[in-house]
Amino acid sequence: MLASLLTKDTIQIQNNTNFNWKEAIRQAASPLLEAGKVEESYVDSMIDVVEKNGPFINIGPHIALAHSRPEKGVNEMGMALMKVTPAINLVSDDHPITLFFVLAASDNTKHLKALQELATILQDDQRLKRLENAESVDDLVNEFKGVQE
Repeated sequence: MLASLLTKDTIQIQNNTNFNWKEAIRQAASPLLEAGKVEESYVDSMIDVVEKNGPFINIGPHIALAHSRPEKGVNEMGMALMKVTPAINLVSDDHPITLFFVLAASDNTKHLKALQELATILQDDQRLKRLENAESVDDLVNEFKGVQE
């Protein structure tokens, strides 16, 4: 399931950016917005949630999973990823992020399989290292397809 969500159309690599964390979430979500999977209100909601609740979307070393409630503007389930270099601090310098995942869940259950697959990948130190060291969108896409060189 993850391989059908994280594709060349939903993955981007941004190097030497000057984004703050809010701009990073907006940019990471842009493929979902452009595809009509989410509304601008959903992107705003993801940022509002972090402003209100802090950097809870920091789910592991250098990893953020931005999300909000389906009713905040999700039209169709989707996921996107933006890999950045250098890291962007999420709220504070205690939370440097290089992998910004965006989850658009259309209900309370459909996305769980994708999250389970993502968790399996992120818990595998070697696969995580390959994600962090990927130099191209193709490298990232292949990692989610399970292709290994």
